Amino acid sequence: MATLMPVALIDDDKDLRRATAQTLELAGFSVFSYEGAKAALADLSADFAGPIVTDIRMPEIDGLQLFATLQTMDVDLPVILMTGHGDIPMAVQAIQDGAYDFIAKPFAADRLVQSVRRASEKRRLILENRMLRKAAEDAQENSPLIGQTPVMENLRKILRHIADTDVDVLVAGETGSGKEVVAQILHQWSHRRKGNFVALNCGALPETVIESELFGHEAGAFTGAQKRRTGRIEHAGGGTLFLDEIESMPVATQVKMLRVLEMREITPLGTNEVRPVDLRVVAAAKIDLGDPDVRGDFREDLYYRLNVVTISIPPLRERRDDIPLLFSHFAARAAERFRRDVPPLSETVRRHLAAHAWPGNVRELSHYAERVVLGVEGGGAALVPAQPTGGTLPERLERYEAEIIRDALTANDGDVRSTIQALGIPRKTFYDKLQRHGINRGGYSARK
Repeated sequence: MATLMPVALIDDDKDLRRATAQTLELAGFSVFSYEGAKAALADLSADFAGPIVTDIRMPEIDGLQLFATLQTMDVDLPVILMTGHGDIPMAVQAIQDGAYDFIAKPFAADRLVQSVRRASEKRRLILENRMLRKAAEDAQENSPLIGQTPVMENLRKILRHIADTDVDVLVAGETGSGKEVVAQILHQWSHRRKGNFVALNCGALPETVIESELFGHEAGAFTGAQKRRTGRIEHAGGGTLFLDEIESMPVATQVKMLRVLEMREITPLGTNEVRPVDLRVVAAAKIDLGDPDVRGDFREDLYYRLNVVTISIPPLRERRDDIPLLFSHFAARAAERFRRDVPPLSETVRRHLAAHAWPGNVRELSHYAERVVLGVEGGGAALVPAQPTGGTLPERLERYEAEIIRDALTANDGDVRSTIQALGIPRKTFYDKLQRHGINRGGYSARK
């Protein structure tokens, strides 16, 4: 059962106070009635969850004095003044000073109810924004892996349990879900934190370069190798090596990587010297390497060597209760970066956070928060994709499919491979659908 929204009512006229309270209760509010400002101030606090409705003409402390005192408690407390005809100029001045509204007596019940309803919604949004900002600050202090859902609490528990061991870890998760954040946490919470955290995206380097990047080389090892280079593996000695998109690692490199994991030693290109290495390896994959039909030419023995401990990061759509908290954190970070104020969480943004599928997960949410802070999104109904309501069922499904593809392209900055993996469809099917829906992939190129 929904909790009734509270409203404080202050009026020294007993009969009018009783009638007004009854009107508000019939409209669905929980009314706290007070015969005067002194009684109200003794009971109300800065965290009162609803608006204040007060008469202006009252003995001892009048409504304007009460309003001024309430502002010192919380400047965002919405105060609605009930005024006689002669008090309207004072009420107008109070509005200029920050009062929410004034209602001239005698007033229609609907006029009061509508004003209280709007003020209640404003108060709800204000308190919700405060709660989210506080939760985001607390979460950031405790861990950069933000989330209050049970699945995220369990994830943090697992990370704390294994962080200070030297066990190699395989991190599984969709694009943008936070795999590198998990790797960084494992490093920071371990005794290796004083060593280097070295990250390498295996899908970002051509096969001719990746071995040199990983294992290093001696001068003259190949054309263009003019001086000795320390590889990423050796540089991670005493620390942590993070291999992102390990499913993209060339087969020949996989063989050498298997030896590193088993023997903890490397042989740089251009030398026969075997060098011991002391490091922890955290690998990340966007696909299920345990499924032979999915992993393709990824070596099974390398998978099992990495799969000592596997950590799965849930996609954002499976922990939707964390979305407002994450958005608040990213908005605060963006506001600091762009030197802007954090905007309030508008109803339009709330609807988008609740309705969007977030195929790009946390990374997409972070980009969206930046756009909201910059003011380029969040102000119009177009923020929420229009639902296909007209036409036949096949026509509506076609429009919905096109929207999903556009969302995936946006989330992955137009990168074909990442988009295909997010959608879970073959490459040819992907291009066929682009052509059928008239989607130009060039319009989704990476934003830097």
